[in-house]
Amino acid sequence: MRMRIRQAATILLLVSLLAGCAGLRTAPSPASQKTTIVLVSIDALRADALGGGDMPALDAIAANGVHARWMNPSYPTLTFPNHYTLVTGLRPDHHGVVHNQMRDAELGSFVSKQYDTVDAQWWSGGEPLWATMEREGTPTAVLFWPGSAVEIHGERPSQWLPFDKTMTVDARVQQVLDWLDQPVAKRPRFIAAYFDQYDVAAHQCGAHCPDAIAAERAVDDGLAKLRAGIAARSGRQRIDLVVVSDHGMADVANGNIRYLDDIVPADAIDIQDDGPIVLVAPRAGHEAEAMKLVGRHDHSECWRRESLPPAWHYGSNPRIPAIVCQADEGWLLELHGDKPFAQPVKGEHGYAPESPSMHATFVAEGPDFRRGVELPPFDNVDVYPLLTRLLGVPALPNDGDIAPLLPALSR
Repeated sequence: MRMRIRQAATILLLVSLLAGCAGLRTAPSPASQKTTIVLVSIDALRADALGGGDMPALDAIAANGVHARWMNPSYPTLTFPNHYTLVTGLRPDHHGVVHNQMRDAELGSFVSKQYDTVDAQWWSGGEPLWATMEREGTPTAVLFWPGSAVEIHGERPSQWLPFDKTMTVDARVQQVLDWLDQPVAKRPRFIAAYFDQYDVAAHQCGAHCPDAIAAERAVDDGLAKLRAGIAARSGRQRIDLVVVSDHGMADVANGNIRYLDDIVPADAIDIQDDGPIVLVAPRAGHEAEAMKLVGRHDHSECWRRESLPPAWHYGSNPRIPAIVCQADEGWLLELHGDKPFAQPVKGEHGYAPESPSMHATFVAEGPDFRRGVELPPFDNVDVYPLLTRLLGVPALPNDGDIAPLLPALSR
């Protein structure tokens, strides 16, 4: 009898051990899990912020992972066009968000400062990564990224928040970490978060003024907390962190303004915005007068839209009017009758993308990236095919090329 009891006990112990081993086998290790990507945009952060001494967390990401010498923004070097390029892989000329302020013959006017501009037709020229993933049943979460409040091609992020400029850096970081802590079925595999603090400060006081440097440091403190939060979860999740900017920032001196109506009569043209890049539509009956803008002027140049520099890949979209005027770096264009800004603009973007001051930032770290790699400059359209590859999502037709980023990948 005792022998049978011992045999039964032995059998029960073996069954228990085997069940325990089976349980361990069903809990995937981070290496076998699907990748989650946290994409962070720091609006207007210049490429030379890396290694500049004011953003040690950004430098640590580069040292522990990969960084580009710089990333080429798309033309025009404005916030909405480039943010949509980063998540679609399409140049603004192709996705249709061709300016922060633009007009459409059927839709009317688009004003980027109205963050409730949610008519999907403005955005329908491209499909952002989150929309593709949602259609496939994969949850995403997006914090303040341009376009995230819009139902594009029938899809929105599973989780998103309406833009709130008062939300602090720490609160934004905590929101990202909270999303990472959600139950597996709800947890997003793609998170995109937008930080505008440096851009806001630099417009007001210049690219390197004390308030702009303080904003850089505040965002960098947020990056440090985000890195720590991701590291604390790395035993349970496979997370890559990618940090980008949409463009850079240049200083503007007081009085650096040139007026288009010093060249042609104001009643001959409609402009869609003032600043470094001005889209000009000739008024009916004034086409010949308006075309006198075309050519080189004092601190600016204007082109027919079909004759813009080929390297800018801009001019074919119907939302781009007949004339595009580009100010030289550090200068602004407007009309004499324009309402002046509440305070002088001391920092601005929207200049030629090849200008070093417009170069954007790219750094990344995580299990899918090698360590200590510096990449030659590449175009920001290349970020989209990188993201789709890491996430295992089919890439839609795009203008990007993953080849420049392949040396950064660990697999």
